Amino acid sequence: MAAAIKIVAISGSIRKASNNTGLIRAAIELSKSVVEGVEIENVDISNLPLLNTDLEKGGTYPAEIEAFRQKIVAADAFLFASPEYNYSLSAPLKNAIDWASRPPNVWAGKPAAIVSVGGGHGGAKSHYHLRQVGVFLDIHFINKPEFFLNAFQPPAKFNSDGDLIDEAAKNNLKAILLSLKAFTLKLQGKN
Repeated sequence: MAAAIKIVAISGSIRKASNNTGLIRAAIELSKSVVEGVEIENVDISNLPLLNTDLEKGGTYPAEIEAFRQKIVAADAFLFASPEYNYSLSAPLKNAIDWASRPPNVWAGKPAAIVSVGGGHGGAKSHYHLRQVGVFLDIHFINKPEFFLNAFQPPAKFNSDGDLIDEAAKNNLKAILLSLKAFTLKLQGKN
């Protein structure tokens, strides 16, 4: 049996009951029960200091940055849960992306997917800015399906803890994971 695809999941929201982080928890549950052949690790970015190259000493990074970068290196693919702030991605997510792009860029050549939740368009505008950043960093995003979830339209999408409870949204999230898995295998030459 082939080794599971290792997906690092990063939420751009560091709020404890974040619905975007709830999407990652739901993806992890789907990977354990419905989507075979993937392992998803939720990597917390809340402890990363703001990007400051003065913290780089002799070609090394602070311990928390180096640990984060090593998670990115070990990943086969990425799942970004990107809230939309002011028509763009969040500052914590951009900060994490920037740290892992410091030489050598450890994002390069790997596939990724984006999911988001919010009001209105469900965070869609954050996707487009994240894709622009990804082009420069050589991150290969899946194109279809897209996942934008308006959390404020009935029926309820999340419980009070930020856990995804909407079955239609879970099915859409499953489609994202299957697409990311297939694209990862394709880029690895295994499909």
